[in-house]
Amino acid sequence: MTTSDLALLKERFETLTERESSDHSALNCPADQLIELCMVLRDELGYDMLVDVTAIDWDAQSPRFTGIYHFLSTTTHEYLRVAADCTDDINPALPSLAGLYAAANWHERETYDLFGIRYEGHSDLTRILMWHDYPYHPLRKDFPLAGIEVPLQAADVAETTGMSVKPAP
Repeated sequence: MTTSDLALLKERFETLTERESSDHSALNCPADQLIELCMVLRDELGYDMLVDVTAIDWDAQSPRFTGIYHFLSTTTHEYLRVAADCTDDINPALPSLAGLYAAANWHERETYDLFGIRYEGHSDLTRILMWHDYPYHPLRKDFPLAGIEVPLQAADVAETTGMSVKPAP
């Protein structure tokens, strides 16, 4: 991101701050301004590709969860990272970017599945890796590394195999 683009964004979004990063430009954005910022990034600054959506669980720190978004301008080949903190540590939520970037659909579902962050306004926020009734979010810091034994979701498979989903050794 050019210095002039960064200055323009900071002028327009007074609450934006630069985020420490060793590789690419990075910004902190309040969750309530995320959609507006991303519209400007896409429509005015050419960040036309959402490459990834993920999160960080800071565990005992508050805010506990931070959503991380990676954008790419396919014309300037510039990369930008945007971070937005979830304001609720118990029921984390962020606005969905699926209406702006089609790629957000599956990325947000994956982040919801693994971290439990709800994306408000997402049209189909369902699990994508774990089964529908799985009660945990495996990338949260409070999830044990060895996993948690739970009943196998498909009763017919459990009956046939006599197995359950076991934690790692």
